[in-house]
Amino acid sequence: MDFYTLLGLSRAASADEIERAYRRLSRRFHPGINPGDRVAAETYRQIQHAYSVLADLERRREYDRGAGRSSAEAETAASFEGFDFSATAEGPRAATFSELFAGVFQDAAREATTPSRGADVETTLTLSFVDGVRGGQFPLSIVRQDRCPSCAGDGRVPRPVIACPACGGQGARRWARGHMVFAAPCEGCVGTGRLTTQPCRACMGVGVQTRSEVATILVPAGIESGARVAVPGRGNAGARGGPAGDLYVTIEVGEHPFFRRVGRDLYLMLPVAIHEAALGARIEVPTLDGPVRVRIPPGTSSGRQLRLSGRGIPAGNGAGDPGDLIVETRIVLPPIRDERSKELLREFGRLNDVDVRRDMFGA
Repeated sequence: MDFYTLLGLSRAASADEIERAYRRLSRRFHPGINPGDRVAAETYRQIQHAYSVLADLERRREYDRGAGRSSAEAETAASFEGFDFSATAEGPRAATFSELFAGVFQDAAREATTPSRGADVETTLTLSFVDGVRGGQFPLSIVRQDRCPSCAGDGRVPRPVIACPACGGQGARRWARGHMVFAAPCEGCVGTGRLTTQPCRACMGVGVQTRSEVATILVPAGIESGARVAVPGRGNAGARGGPAGDLYVTIEVGEHPFFRRVGRDLYLMLPVAIHEAALGARIEVPTLDGPVRVRIPPGTSSGRQLRLSGRGIPAGNGAGDPGDLIVETRIVLPPIRDERSKELLREFGRLNDVDVRRDMFGA
């Protein structure tokens, strides 16, 4: 029995609508109001169970994904069998027209119990800066719902054949509403009158089990932080043997101690001594592939950019050229520890009496 159908609700019903439907139906089918009515007592039990699932947000999500419904559910149709005038139809047993035929209309609108796709699983994989640049295969521990191996995802396993206790082996159940008598195939045995299966104990009839496993994530070279990698078929198992969902992995790439990434280009701040900037020099510079020597031209000022082509981030999947490494110089003055050094700087100033701020502020 579909819980939404049992409560007379659509799948989009709000929590308030579920509460109102439960209160209305539980009052109507309460055993205290229907003494000796086994059908009403069974209906009341089903209403209680349906409400306990749909009123709980997490259990409702699981049920909507198909985890709470058995593959043995089948279409049932109630039929009108006539009138029974041996019982009075007054007081709480007298039903309105809409309540009399609610079960008929709801059963006719019940969804077919076809396999449904499992939910997707989303998680995060944290990589170092270098691993993000180079890419590769990385193990990732995930938690997902997998098909129960004991029942192959069906939720039920074979058992010795017995007569269905719900219908006494008749294959149908009957109930009265006022003077009107209705009948429907028994849901417990799907109208056969016999029980040949029972809920799987390993998964409690759900058909899926939660398990931890390690997935191998293929990360393309040069991936950026925030990108997502899809792994088809590694999400939650589908209900009633349906296909599994997908696994979506969001990549988080850590920072580098001295490289800064902009697109495919890498930026590096390079400290340069004053004499190296003035006279020129060849300085060893780190790259992703190891150190290389870079020529600093004479007269280099602070903030000058030197470009090393192809030393940046590789293009993902080999689509395009790699980026560049842009080295930005920053002139750093050494500490002045003695009078001789001070005198040399004063002499340098006298020999090169140039107003370095003239172009900035005007003559």
